[in-house]
Amino acid sequence: MAFGDEGPGIAHSRSREPANLPGIERAGLSCLMFWKRNGVFRVAAAAVLLAAGIWPAQAGASAGLTAAQIVDQMERRGQERTAALKHYEALRHYTVEYRGFAATVVGRMDVEASYDAAAGKSLRIVAQSGSKFLCEKVLKRAVESEKEASRDQGASAFSAANYRFRLEGSDSVDGRPAYLLEVEPLTQSKFLIRGKIWVDAADFAVVRMEAEPAKNPSFWISKTLIRSVRAKTGDFWLPRETRSETRVRIGGTAVMTIDYGTYKIGPGAER
Repeated sequence: MAFGDEGPGIAHSRSREPANLPGIERAGLSCLMFWKRNGVFRVAAAAVLLAAGIWPAQAGASAGLTAAQIVDQMERRGQERTAALKHYEALRHYTVEYRGFAATVVGRMDVEASYDAAAGKSLRIVAQSGSKFLCEKVLKRAVESEKEASRDQGASAFSAANYRFRLEGSDSVDGRPAYLLEVEPLTQSKFLIRGKIWVDAADFAVVRMEAEPAKNPSFWISKTLIRSVRAKTGDFWLPRETRSETRVRIGGTAVMTIDYGTYKIGPGAER
C-alpha cells in the first residue's frame, strides 16, 4: 500500500499560508507547507486502505498449516466474506497531530461510514475541527483514498497475486491463537505494504497489521509505520483502530489515528 509520485487523491497546491494567524499556528503551517511541497502527506491516506477490508468469522481452527495453505484459506473464504455482509453503519473519528519545531497542530474529523452490498461503501464527512489545513490536506484526502481503494478491493487484498508470504510462527491476539506472517509486495503498487500480519487461526481473518508502505513516496520521509487492528462484531471482523506515524528528515512528525466507532450490522448480514 505504498504511494506513487502523487499518491491517491493528493495533489500539489499553490495556496499560501494565511497572514493573520497567531505566531505558533503560522510556524506550524510553514512546516506543514514544506511537508506538502515535498510529498510527505502522501502516506497519510495509506493508513486507511488496508484497514478497509471485511472479514466474516468462520469456525474451525487448523494446526500445522504452511504459509501457502493459510493464504489459500484466506483467499477461498474471501468470496464468502464478500457475500456474507449485506450492510453496516458506523461513526468514525479521525485525528491527525503534527509536531514540528515549536508548533503542535491538530485536526479532527467525524465521518459517517456505511456499506451496502448492492451500492458499495459510502463515507460522508459530518464534522471537522482544529487545523483546516490538516483536515483538508490529510484527513479529507485519506477519506477520498479509501473511496478509491473500495472500488478495486483486489488491488489491496492480502493475496498471492499481490504478496509473497512467509510464516514466522504462531502468536496470540486478544487471547485468540493466530498465525504470524511476513508479507512482501510483488509490485510497487500504491495500495500495498511490507511488514507483518496476524491471521486468526480459527477464522482466517487478518486481525492485526504492522507495516510500512511498499515504496517510500519521498526522499524527505525517513520512516512511516502503520499499525491496524480489527475486532469481531457479531460474526464479522471489522476495523477497530488504525494509527500511522510519519517522520521526515526535516520537519517533525505527523500521527494520524482512526477510531472506527461502534458498528451496526444491518439485516441479512447475520449468518
